[in-house]
Amino acid sequence: MAKINPVNVAEANTQQKALFDEIHGAFGAVPNMFKTIGHSAPALESMWTSFGALGKGKLGAKLGEQIAVLVADINRCEYCLAAHTLLGQNAGVSLEQMQSAQRGEGSDPKTQAALDFAVKLVKQHGQVSADDVQRVRDAGYSDGDIAEILAHVALNIFTNYTNVAFDVDVDFPKVSLT
Repeated sequence: MAKINPVNVAEANTQQKALFDEIHGAFGAVPNMFKTIGHSAPALESMWTSFGALGKGKLGAKLGEQIAVLVADINRCEYCLAAHTLLGQNAGVSLEQMQSAQRGEGSDPKTQAALDFAVKLVKQHGQVSADDVQRVRDAGYSDGDIAEILAHVALNIFTNYTNVAFDVDVDFPKVSLT
């Protein structure tokens, strides 16, 4: 049972409503995660605009969604695992590739390097070495790309912690954690 009930969108204040309208436009509904973090309009805005900013990034939706399922699995976030598995498939990643990414397995060496770096960022709490960064460069990523990988990891930690801490009800097709 959720520890914080989602905001009733019909009762949202002006600032919340504007953000919920944008989210509804993107998803066709307002997912429970956004309604839950939406108790704080600044927290909701931070989360929502981060998704928008990274959506314009160079890494692309496919890799972003693969990073998301990996981070969700590490952090035991069933909500994000379910949501990003579906979003990844909608972005053109096969279910098999999403399941592999969830386990930290990339379909090619470049994707593998990004996933390996994401694992280190999460499990080592950002304490990566110069060699770790160089391995990502050697796989063909620029310093801007590497910063973007970190941003994807950070955003997914924010969303994972929201869902795990508040036990947000999953409103996407269920996916099993590894």
